[in-house]
Amino acid sequence: MSTPASAVDLRDSTRALIASDLPPARLRDELQSLLEGRLADLATSLGVVPGSGFTLVAVGALGRGEFLPYSDLDLVLLHEGRSPDQVRAVAEGLWYPIWDANIGLDHSVRTVAEAAEVADADLRAALGLLRRKLIAGDEEVYNQTAGLVLRSWRRRARERLPELLSSAHDRWERFGAVAHRAEPDLKSGRGGTRDAQLLDALALAQLTDGVPALSDDSPGGGFAHAYACLLDIRTQLRRVTGRGRDQLLAQDADEVAATLGYADRFEIARALSGVGRTVEYCVQVGLRVAQAAAAPSADDSRRRPLGEGVVAHGSEVVLAKEARPDLALLLRVAAAAATSGLPISQAALNRFVGAVDTELVWTREMRHNLLTVLGAGEQTERVVEALDQTGLWEQILPEWAAVRDLPPRDAIHVWTVDRHLVETAARAGELTTRVARPDLLLLGALLHDLGKGREEDHSVLGERLARGVGQRLGLPAEDVEILAAMVRHHLILPTVAIRRDVQDPRTAGAVLGEIGESPVLLELLAALSEADSLATGPGVWGDWKARLIRELVATCREVLAGAHLGQDGGEASAKSLVERAGGLLAKAQAAEGPSGQVQVEWASEIDGRGTGELLLAGPDRVGLLAKTTAVLALHGLRCLQAELVQTGRFAVGAFAAATRFGSPPSAQIIRQDLLRALDGGWDVMAALAVKSRDVQQTQKHTVLPVAVPAALKTAEPRILWLAGSTPERVLVEVRGADRLGLIANLTAVFAAAGVSVLEARVETLGLSVVDVFVLPAAQLDDELRERLDADLGAVLNTA
Repeated sequence: MSTPASAVDLRDSTRALIASDLPPARLRDELQSLLEGRLADLATSLGVVPGSGFTLVAVGALGRGEFLPYSDLDLVLLHEGRSPDQVRAVAEGLWYPIWDANIGLDHSVRTVAEAAEVADADLRAALGLLRRKLIAGDEEVYNQTAGLVLRSWRRRARERLPELLSSAHDRWERFGAVAHRAEPDLKSGRGGTRDAQLLDALALAQLTDGVPALSDDSPGGGFAHAYACLLDIRTQLRRVTGRGRDQLLAQDADEVAATLGYADRFEIARALSGVGRTVEYCVQVGLRVAQAAAAPSADDSRRRPLGEGVVAHGSEVVLAKEARPDLALLLRVAAAAATSGLPISQAALNRFVGAVDTELVWTREMRHNLLTVLGAGEQTERVVEALDQTGLWEQILPEWAAVRDLPPRDAIHVWTVDRHLVETAARAGELTTRVARPDLLLLGALLHDLGKGREEDHSVLGERLARGVGQRLGLPAEDVEILAAMVRHHLILPTVAIRRDVQDPRTAGAVLGEIGESPVLLELLAALSEADSLATGPGVWGDWKARLIRELVATCREVLAGAHLGQDGGEASAKSLVERAGGLLAKAQAAEGPSGQVQVEWASEIDGRGTGELLLAGPDRVGLLAKTTAVLALHGLRCLQAELVQTGRFAVGAFAAATRFGSPPSAQIIRQDLLRALDGGWDVMAALAVKSRDVQQTQKHTVLPVAVPAALKTAEPRILWLAGSTPERVLVEVRGADRLGLIANLTAVFAAAGVSVLEARVETLGLSVVDVFVLPAAQLDDELRERLDADLGAVLNTA
């Protein structure tokens, strides 16, 4: 039987449009118009007209108004009060010409009641009928069906949300992410066009207000731009392949790229990374809002402080009402999100757009908050992505623009360059206790490939970029040079380890000749090599590579004559502290009675954006450091750095502190509480334990089940016993994850054992602490060392 002329004409007309030089958006419009017109004419000729009781409805691509080349037609014939024979005649008159035109067809025939019943029972059918188009026929039947479907969807959306989420997660698991797959599925992948339809369904259910408000100036160009870009690439992919396929294979990528004006497959891959991430981010925000709307918590109206100017409201981190957005507050918000596990409200992020002064001088608190984000493990990617999508990450790190969405040129890499850097920082967060400078490890991990994407050697260019970043962050000059050297030499250990004899001193000499004789840099490069490899892809890091690098580092250390990291005794630092606190110490020594001899003063006041330094002088006694740091913690002060030095019968201390929120207490109030604690009138350690439990409970209730869990994957704590600068001294170095009151609890271990702390140097670097305590060797024996080791470990491992 010959194909009817009308079918041949429809087939030829669609093929001619696809073969034309129309731009993709115009092609979709023309295909849409052609098919709507032909289907309307066909339906009308069969009696599908107003008042007939028949309605032809398009769902799927045609129903959404975005028909792509080689898409199937999804059509529903609705009828009311018609006989089976009449229905069969109309249906056959509609379907056969479409089949004859060799156009794919998914069809169904329903009464109004049947359509509503199917939509109520079948999620996929419901989603399809939410966006539909009347092609021809009885408008009353169409409106009645549309109304029933929409009312049913809104009525049952909350109970159907878990099914909707499960379906989306199954699809994402199967197809992966558009932004990160080498051959992405542009329709079904995470961040593909089906996710936009998911957002639309949530908005129609009145669970969200629509698409999250990303501006057109955001790095991804906003949601509308991203979605249009996905449709254009899908359109051209189908034109190039001549099939209704939505997976962009490597073999087709260059040709598809050329039709859209991209230079090559790498440039189109970069564009897809950007738009895929934008859609994915908008969907995650939409799902978060929908989940909160579907299962509101009794605590949603409460505002719980997380930091100065930062509060938790419901399931999100938001700004306090009086907060004024600037770079310091942005970093505080990011750190609060990283540590609480709560996402940042999109409204809060939007308040920072255009309000961040990139010329603001970085303070210690700002660096601390940046390190907190970088050291937050799995939370790091989530927080950075939220900042990046809103254009705020480039305000923190302007150099980021050059590597954003940059595709890897080496197939061994599974991530784009920017995502690889974030993944490396997250991996480094699990290694921070292996190094004496976890802050530099995290920064080096974030910056090590920042020079990629240009003609110059990325390590050489990266060294200059890292030096500029370090200077902008306000790092000391020696730290800037270590950071720059990390980036310059981040490949040296794995490269040498697999090519040379790692146990040959000449190999170690060559390495040290390149990096310099710095044991600090050596251990940083070893940890960075592991984090970099783990973040590259499967199989890049393994036991063999780990052993080679470990042996090479050991040989380098032997060449350095066993120089131990961090073992400087701190004599210069101790002398400097005694000189800085000389006036206060003299005042304490001249006072009468134990109470008068305890003196406290702010050497520099906290200005609300940085840190202040509190000085202490008083008679030396066991437990002085523990009780002092406990008092500071109970007053809401975060101790970023602390030193305590014994000088004669007295001790002097300096504490670099920042407020968690509110104004800092006066030195007089701190002194009064410290005296109560020292005199035994106040069990300050018990009070600290109560506050710690309260904080843990608050965090537990702050994080809703739908949010990212707040538990951070941190590095295993380490306790190192080292020889002191003289035989009379022993050093114990403690590395672990920071938390409220940690310093007080660590030093309380020594106090409980009756061990004096001659000197202490405490540093909080983001989420990590590196504390060095100098103890008198005469007070220690092997049994006491073992007990101290166990008790310190118990403190570090307490959640």
